[in-house]
Amino acid sequence: MSERFALCVGRFYADLAEELVAGARAVLADAGHPDPDVFDVPGAFELPLAAKYAAESGRYVGVACLGAVIRGETSHYDHVCNEAARGIQDVALRTGVPCAFGVLTVETREQAWARLGDKRHQGRDAARAVLEMAALRVRLATP
Repeated sequence: MSERFALCVGRFYADLAEELVAGARAVLADAGHPDPDVFDVPGAFELPLAAKYAAESGRYVGVACLGAVIRGETSHYDHVCNEAARGIQDVALRTGVPCAFGVLTVETREQAWARLGDKRHQGRDAARAVLEMAALRVRLATP
């Protein structure tokens, strides 16, 4: 298996998605993986299926799922957040390919941007997580 990584990106909030991708790309590039494949989907709810396609393709050692869900006036937020998180975890457990949850789950746009700052950046954090888990997978598979 090659040392390739995929970014699956929910584009519902395009400006936030771009910043998440930029952060993830920077971390992957610093780790020697400058060209992750990027797969866009409409929103966070579609991320698990995109992650499944990427993981099952056999082309990637890790998949970072990126996107944002901002609470609205209905319970839609809870359903999308819960199912996106469960689905992404499910893909990782079923395929053995590390899948990081880089989805902002926030109350407001201000909170979203605060989680894309210098101290904490959800895109960078997701890329670091997938790098660490991919390395752990290799280390544990080596006798």
